[in-house]
Amino acid sequence: MVLGSCSDDDEPVKEDVPELITTVELTFTPVGGGDAVKVTATDPDGEGTDELKADGPIALKTGTTYTMDIKLYNGLLPETDEEYDVTKEVEEESDEHMFFFSWTADLFANPAGNGNIDNRQDPVVYADVDENGLPTGLSTTWSTKEDASSNGAFRVVLKHQPELKSATSGYNTGETDADVSFVINVTE
Repeated sequence: MVLGSCSDDDEPVKEDVPELITTVELTFTPVGGGDAVKVTATDPDGEGTDELKADGPIALKTGTTYTMDIKLYNGLLPETDEEYDVTKEVEEESDEHMFFFSWTADLFANPAGNGNIDNRQDPVVYADVDENGLPTGLSTTWSTKEDASSNGAFRVVLKHQPELKSATSGYNTGETDADVSFVINVTE
């Protein structure tokens, strides 16, 4: 028979568990001024049977450059709880988090292509980086095409990559904190 016990010298081990996110909020703000476009995806029961679902489509204008900011919330907590705003934790642990994006091919003038979920090296215009100079994705830039109405899909995935995030880590690295797909419409 073997007995074990914890000594006073044992240090607690940091847990790297995915964040609990019940609301993802995207705000597209036109760079030259104008009304911001805000969309959300919600999962009212948190880790239960439901998943994050878009509450409506993204409606952008042609020939416009937008800054998109992402906010994350744990709606199972009161707004006064410091863990309600998950965005702060992702910012503080930006060296462990990265957003990946995909969209219907050629929906945007910049970035071109279809996103970096299928290939990390595909272009996304990140406006924020972590302490190691690697992209985070809480803020990005998107330019719609001139005179070209279109529609399609827009997907946002937050990966939790503790001690895994690198210049080559991709969508398949780490745990998924959030994964949501929106319909996107670009009109004149």
